[in-house]
Amino acid sequence: MPVLSMRKPESLQTMNMVVQTLQIGAEQAGQRIDNFLLKTCKGVPKSHIYKAIRSGQVRVNKGRCQAEYRLLEGDAVRVPPFRMADPNARPSAPAASFPVVYEDDALLVIDKPAGVAVHGGSGVSFGVIEQLRAARPAAKFLELAHRLDRETSGLLIIAKKRVALVALHEMMREGKGRKRYLALVEGDWQNDRQHLRQPLLKWLTASGERRVKVDALGKPAHTIINLMHRYGGRFSLVEAELKTGRTHQIRVHLAASGYPIVGDDKYGHDEVRARFSRHGFNRMFLHAWKLDIPHPVGGEILKLEAALPPACQALLTELEQMS
Repeated sequence: MPVLSMRKPESLQTMNMVVQTLQIGAEQAGQRIDNFLLKTCKGVPKSHIYKAIRSGQVRVNKGRCQAEYRLLEGDAVRVPPFRMADPNARPSAPAASFPVVYEDDALLVIDKPAGVAVHGGSGVSFGVIEQLRAARPAAKFLELAHRLDRETSGLLIIAKKRVALVALHEMMREGKGRKRYLALVEGDWQNDRQHLRQPLLKWLTASGERRVKVDALGKPAHTIINLMHRYGGRFSLVEAELKTGRTHQIRVHLAASGYPIVGDDKYGHDEVRARFSRHGFNRMFLHAWKLDIPHPVGGEILKLEAALPPACQALLTELEQMS
């Protein structure tokens, strides 16, 4: 990605004092000009970016452009002087590697551990994507194709080319492929197979925390639950297949059905979570288990799987011995 040249004044902020002309390569082609500038000019407020576009300070091939303009390979983008954030103001993400389930020149699929955010933000300085970029400095393009909750483990897709990212997003919007999770829930799940179709609505708590609830005003959501195993009438292992991709969908659908996920700190029971924590299980039992998708470039079907983490498997073994 092109990098703006910057100098560091005494104010502890960096100023880009000259106009920059950036040449668009294959990896940047297809992006909207506003998104390209927001990513390239890190630390510049959105309002400044859009003002510069509207006023004609940002130009493509010497002409004015709209924020919706999609860049083409070879475009010359004029970037005006911006007040930039000091890159030393916050520590950079430490490089880290994660278990690789699949990789080629278009995409990377890893087995994300529980407790690691997929990206920085909301009180988290960095996540998987920032750590992967730090570990792979030669990679020209690494972007999340989807997200997993911080406490969810399992299959996570990272695009290594923009064409792959666009294709993956389109596939997910159209509901292509199969995404299946394993969850341990409280209670004795009865049906071998059940469709959950409650609409889901996002809301904020008084403290500003994001939550989701079943609400008639929410967006349509569809989860298919398959019973895998019962444990003494107190807990059940289920497979959850996503047909839509709403925030916290599996967690909320199961909790609203009376079967919250063990260890869920938002929608589960505190006393159950505390009891398992005392026995050494300190996570939510939700794992992205299987993923069947067409390859975003080649089209062949990829059948990917991430085994249950040892802590989850050990817990199931213990419950089986107790039941």
